[in-house]
Amino acid sequence: MAFSKTERRDKIKRRVRGVVSGTASRPRLTVFRSNKEIYAQMVDDVSGRTLAAASSRDKDIATDGMNKSQAAHEVGKKLAERAVAAGIETCAFDRNGYLYHGRVKQLADGAREGGLKF
Repeated sequence: MAFSKTERRDKIKRRVRGVVSGTASRPRLTVFRSNKEIYAQMVDDVSGRTLAAASSRDKDIATDGMNKSQAAHEVGKKLAERAVAAGIETCAFDRNGYLYHGRVKQLADGAREGGLKF
């Protein structure tokens, strides 16, 4: 039986979420990638709260004239800046069923560059 792209991603997502969980001291950095934008947030799964978030739609992230990969890198740096300001230094990376390649990898590299460890 062949799975559609979304069914395959959901299956991978459920498998990864069974292992990766966020706490207040080590939140989960989760990524959502649409066709045009990219969104990332730091989640404390114990209390169910978002501790920091950033997206390519934020007004203070200048993504004009950039391609989507460059924008993802900037979003990662901005998220790391906000997380460090909130006192977060380490996190667990949740690629949310996407391949660790392209925009997802650029976001992770930007977050590392911004000072997060995972």
